[in-house]
Amino acid sequence: MEEAGRDIYEIRLARADELYLLAAIEIDAFWALHDAGAVACEPTSLPIGVLRQSLETDLLFVAADALDQPFGFLAGIVMADTVHIAEIDVIRHWQKKGVGRRLMQAMIEAARRRGASGVTLTTDRHVPFNAPFYVSLGFRMLDDGERSAELSRILEREVEHGADPARRVAMALWF
Repeated sequence: MEEAGRDIYEIRLARADELYLLAAIEIDAFWALHDAGAVACEPTSLPIGVLRQSLETDLLFVAADALDQPFGFLAGIVMADTVHIAEIDVIRHWQKKGVGRRLMQAMIEAARRRGASGVTLTTDRHVPFNAPFYVSLGFRMLDDGERSAELSRILEREVEHGADPARRVAMALWF
């Protein structure tokens, strides 16, 4: 367990019985993005199939409080020889306390242990707790020619679902 202020929590692998809790975490965190101008659509949550895939490959991490209740999560998926961050969310009450950083560090370490060539993600380029946060972890923005076809398809799907193409960016941390 680690303490953030007076809040005690741990980062650990998720359990199958916790999958149903993650949609509520994602929707709560959505409103922070909405308020920052990153999204204008209605909140949605990651499909349960993606969460199960992450769980089955030991790429689904949760931040759990002192009562072992998840309040944040990070879902990764294997994409070719990389690990792709499908989603990372922390409920608003726990944001700005280092929880997202610890979730990302756990995933980066898991990707290294798997022998992945790196970690990829897509995000908003302007919101401080998005692209600038990932840069602080060593990620860099990818130009059109540097993106894999899979990453380009992910960005296209995000735009189809209402994301502003001028704000979306693919990023990578290569090992």
